[in-house]
Amino acid sequence: MIAMRGALMGIFLRCNEVAARCSGKIVSRYYQTGGAKPELTSIRYKMRRGPYATITNADVRFFEALLGSNRLITDPDECESYNIDFPRTVRGASRLVLKPKSTEEVSACLKYCNEKRLAVCPQSGNTGLVSGSNPVFDEIVISMKLMNKILDTNELAGVLTCEAGCVLQDLENHLATVGLMMPLDLGAKGSCLIGGCVSTNAGGVRLLRYGNLHGNVLGIEAVKANGDVVDALNVLKKNNTGYHLKHLFIGSEGTLGIVTKVAIQCPPLPKAVNVAFLGLASFDKVMKTYHLARRELGEILSSCEMMDRLSLDVSINNLGMKNPLTSCKDGHEFYMLIETSGSHLAHDEEKLSSFVEKAISNDFIEDGTLTNETTKVENIWGLRERISEGVLRDGYVFKYDISLPFSSFYEVVKVLRKRISDPRVVRISGYGHLGDGNIHVQISIPEYYEDVAAQLEPFIFEYVSQCQGSISAEHGIGFKKTKYLHLSKSSSEIEMMYGLKKMMDPNGILNPYKVLAEKS
Repeated sequence: MIAMRGALMGIFLRCNEVAARCSGKIVSRYYQTGGAKPELTSIRYKMRRGPYATITNADVRFFEALLGSNRLITDPDECESYNIDFPRTVRGASRLVLKPKSTEEVSACLKYCNEKRLAVCPQSGNTGLVSGSNPVFDEIVISMKLMNKILDTNELAGVLTCEAGCVLQDLENHLATVGLMMPLDLGAKGSCLIGGCVSTNAGGVRLLRYGNLHGNVLGIEAVKANGDVVDALNVLKKNNTGYHLKHLFIGSEGTLGIVTKVAIQCPPLPKAVNVAFLGLASFDKVMKTYHLARRELGEILSSCEMMDRLSLDVSINNLGMKNPLTSCKDGHEFYMLIETSGSHLAHDEEKLSSFVEKAISNDFIEDGTLTNETTKVENIWGLRERISEGVLRDGYVFKYDISLPFSSFYEVVKVLRKRISDPRVVRISGYGHLGDGNIHVQISIPEYYEDVAAQLEPFIFEYVSQCQGSISAEHGIGFKKTKYLHLSKSSSEIEMMYGLKKMMDPNGILNPYKVLAEKS
């Protein structure tokens, strides 16, 4: 055991030296590919415009009087950043963007749009992957970016109340000053807004430890399609008084109302954070290592991420980052990033070191590095979090956010590689939140090819359904998955969803063409 400990520490020290040479602190999480604009969504997907009014000069004058000319965008070129999603896979045709600063202004905007039958598209940070926040036709974009005030921080109760336009990273920085943290962490935290996170029920790398937003969000304020404000901004952990209306807005992607304020439960900031970055030879050994981590790390395990070789290659080859594991010249077939969070550094270090020693003695892992130094932790997390950014440099990317039982978790990647043997495909890879059963599958090609899309869809969604998985793990249904909703929801559930939509938005002006397919 002493010899093993010495060998283990030798690996870790050597790898930490390499980790220190990784790229510096990440400033921007997302990379916008240049080149031609994507084809209009309505044309590529052969969509039919709904029965909505067209914006007139009189409408523009109304919004200008309400918000002021500096909070309206009508220039076509300026509107494009709201029309196009960050992976540049869709493009709407909106020619009017509104930037309200208060709930009252959101209410007035929606009341007017509802009366005039003008369709609207709520938009937060525009970081989604299913085109849920981009217009399909000429919907009016309501940007929430200026509603960015932190309203209250209750340090004793651990509750933060804020407006929907607050950037997740800004909230994290604010909470750190009072010894708290957000219960969710995303690769897009530098640009995503909390209202968008709540509206999509975003997951992220902390879900394993803290659960999803249906549990962490205590209360919500939202504006319905007719302008009515729903004040459900509860800040109590226990409030068992009838229907919990907050759940209607969490995950409904702006189709039932626009979230304007959020009260969220925030856990204490951990005093000790440790990270293990491991190289493995097979997915079977990934699963054995995860099972061991659950058993050995227990209460301090906060994240468990998995990446295959081609996913990590995106960060290394496309972004120029360094792999801290150097014992294998050609790298490893799989990688794991395991994070622990606790209150006692020595205790947590001992548990993590013991876990890795057992993984080595059982021949689960080939190489690894441990660190608790802030810069090195950020660099290692950067390798994982910047995959979504780096893969865009391949060209056009089909991204699938799915949940699968562990028995089928990585099989979907193998099945796709066998099914699509097309020389135009740059890579088919998988990575994601292993602890949550959530894998992100990405297929990149130089540009959009309709025949490649036809090989992927609906096949991948049908395969996931046959494996008892979910076609959307954390990014929602948006625009891209509406016609596949039946593969993860029963007919009775879908009918009830249509009923709720009809009741809360009878004119259908809120984020049309999203979540629920338009009935013919």
